Amino acid sequence: MDPLVECVIEDARWERLGLEPLSLRAASAVLAGLELPQTGFTLCVMGCDDARISVLNAEFRGKPTPTNVLSWPTEDLSEDLPGAVPARPLAGEAAEPWSLGDIAISYDTCAREAEVAGKPLADHVTHLVVHGVLHLLGYDHIHDADADLMEKHEVAILATLGVDDPY
Repeated sequence: MDPLVECVIEDARWERLGLEPLSLRAASAVLAGLELPQTGFTLCVMGCDDARISVLNAEFRGKPTPTNVLSWPTEDLSEDLPGAVPARPLAGEAAEPWSLGDIAISYDTCAREAEVAGKPLADHVTHLVVHGVLHLLGYDHIHDADADLMEKHEVAILATLGVDDPY
């Protein structure tokens, strides 16, 4: 069986932090928290630095600055009505696992944010991976009702991982 998370490490600091097992744990918790199957899905997490994520942010969002996490869903599962629950992805029906999409996360920005907030880097990264996977699954924070729904899921999922409410 294919693994749920494939990690691409572009910055060695992510290896030392253990991005791959941390991402697997976070992604599995999202699937469990949303009552989705633990098999039949894959996603890719790229651990990079501020220089790389700035290029990606400029290319895909028109913002040539570093950010903590970016996500690219394979399919748009979001709903038009603010606060509506996104469509559920279908998994397990094809011979190959269904790709949820890709996430990029910057070590530099994450480390800075964790230090400023006085929280463990691993906890902050766990939150951002959960956040990114929720984006892959159609959740967003464009409208207040969408943000409330997404944050509710984030807080509940992080609690199952022993990570404090980030809000």
